[in-house]
Amino acid sequence: MSASAQITNPEATEVWEPVPQKVNPAKNGGAPSDAVVLFDGSNLNAWKSRNEDKPAGWKVENGYMEVARGTGDIMTKKTFGDIQLHIEWSAPTEIVGEGQGRGNSGVFLQERYEVQILDSYVSKTYSNGQAGSIYKQSIPLVNATAAPGEWNVYDIIYKAPQFNKDGIKVADGYVTVIHNGVVIQNHQRLLGTTEYIGFPKNSAHGDGAIILQDHGNPVRFRNIWLREL
Repeated sequence: MSASAQITNPEATEVWEPVPQKVNPAKNGGAPSDAVVLFDGSNLNAWKSRNEDKPAGWKVENGYMEVARGTGDIMTKKTFGDIQLHIEWSAPTEIVGEGQGRGNSGVFLQERYEVQILDSYVSKTYSNGQAGSIYKQSIPLVNATAAPGEWNVYDIIYKAPQFNKDGIKVADGYVTVIHNGVVIQNHQRLLGTTEYIGFPKNSAHGDGAIILQDHGNPVRFRNIWLREL
């Protein structure tokens, strides 16, 4: 007789402990009760300049922040590992350039792995560099990009790669991206770091900051929060 056949009451397969923590879900464009709020529209206190030890230089007004060209990338003051990240972004309505020159920015996970931000509404570029790509690694399943001036929503589930004490990668990193409610990266394996020239690298690292890129275009961001997993 199999083990399953010996069970005669439903209580035998009920698990009561541990009890999941109660979390109040996001309401009215806010964040869940257990979230780390990185930008609520009021200030850049959670951010700093990437290249210098000084405050982030981007513009904040009307509930959003906007890339200030030439001020450089910004990064969170705190570092993170596995996360659920929510970020909303909008490409500029003034169309300048084409392809990678159009509404270009990016969100870097652990300072190394980029989910591309780009005005891919009607513009053409290489497929592994369009909005929602894991830049130069993974083409999005579909193009769910909203029109310039409208708000795009990324919900990103990130599982960080793991390295042993000798610096050898022992577990791959994975990224899931939901773009405007549409799955565009489905538990996609990271090949390694984002590289503009050359192939991904896999140097050992620990937790890292979230970086938003200054690519010279006035991309806007709002309602940024994450949950540590």
